[in-house]
Amino acid sequence: MISIWIFIGSLLIVYGFLIMGQGIWELFVPPSRPVVLGELRAPLWWGSLLLIVGAVFIGRNSRW
Repeated sequence: MISIWIFIGSLLIVYGFLIMGQGIWELFVPPSRPVVLGELRAPLWWGSLLLIVGAVFIGRNSRW
């Protein structure tokens, strides 16, 4: 049986890739209306945080 934490970790990794992909896309194609504090690149930071947390969840709870 698969642990719930591995499932949550994989979801966090998928969401991290999606959010980071959006952030990378915004680097090359800026939005038509600028976002307040858009120069901080929040999607890149948030996506990388989700990737790291998801990898930690999978790494600590897997039986491999």
